[in-house]
Amino acid sequence: MSPVFSEETHRNLLSRIPQCTGREISDWLRAVEDGPSLLRLEEKISWLRSEYSLSYGHAKAIVHEYDLRRAARKLL
Repeated sequence: MSPVFSEETHRNLLSRIPQCTGREISDWLRAVEDGPSLLRLEEKISWLRSEYSLSYGHAKAIVHEYDLRRAARKLL
C-alpha cells in the first residue's frame, strides 16, 4: 500500500476536489461506496481514475477519506 498524504496535504486536496471535478466530496464517497467491492487502496484508486478520469492525487484523497470515515463509523 502506498503511503498516505500528510494531514495538511490531504485536507488541501479535499478542499479542491469540488472545484476541480464539479462534484462534492459526498458524491465521490458515495461513488466509492456504490462502486465495485475492491479491497486494496490502489485498486480503488485505479478504479476511480479509469471510471471518472480523476488525477491520481484526487482519487487517492477520496479513497483515503472514504477509509477514514468508514473506520470512524466502525468505532461508534
